[in-house]
Amino acid sequence: MPSSPPSEPNPSDRRTVYIVDDDELVRVSLRSLLRSMGLDAHDFASTEAFLAAPRLDGPSCLVLDVRLRGESGLVFQQWLIDSGRPHMPIIFMTGHGDIAMTVTAMKAGAVDFLTKPFREQDMIDAVIAALDRDAKRLATERQLTGMRDDWMSLTPREREVMRHVAAGLMNKQIAAEMGIAEITAKMHRGQAMRKMHVRSVAQLVRRMEALGVIQGLH
Repeated sequence: MPSSPPSEPNPSDRRTVYIVDDDELVRVSLRSLLRSMGLDAHDFASTEAFLAAPRLDGPSCLVLDVRLRGESGLVFQQWLIDSGRPHMPIIFMTGHGDIAMTVTAMKAGAVDFLTKPFREQDMIDAVIAALDRDAKRLATERQLTGMRDDWMSLTPREREVMRHVAAGLMNKQIAAEMGIAEITAKMHRGQAMRKMHVRSVAQLVRRMEALGVIQGLH
């Protein structure tokens, strides 16, 4: 019996490393190292070339040289933050590192700061940590998107019932507040809880807080 063809990998599971360094030998060496680890590695000679390239789905990180021709990696890091693109974890590398530079990069959210020449294992460890961090961020974002879709699927009346439930009201009290029959309040409550994929009030409250539709009740 013929075997079935191997399934295509999910693009969202692909782990990508972007390398920006104006030294071609460094770029080629790093690209080869990271690809040998099964990672999708792409290298660029400038931040402009990096920005012009398409972003791939899945966890990713940026390995960025501090000193590029005519520009600073630290300035580029700050530009990413100021332009609303602070999510991709950054690993800095430099041949001219100092403590002040390291502190600046780490305060702005860099994952690691490696001084050239660095051990291959140090780079591998830093990249894996950065990709794990981005994978957790993406998982959280996907979960939040799912919860937001659940909330938007509720009718206006179901949302009102959920807010009362989150505030600790019982069905009878909700009915009185909304001017509806208790059985109707119970029906709306059950339907909304199913749509929100929650089994307890505590779970509902956590999801509503995460969505920002109620303030923390703690």
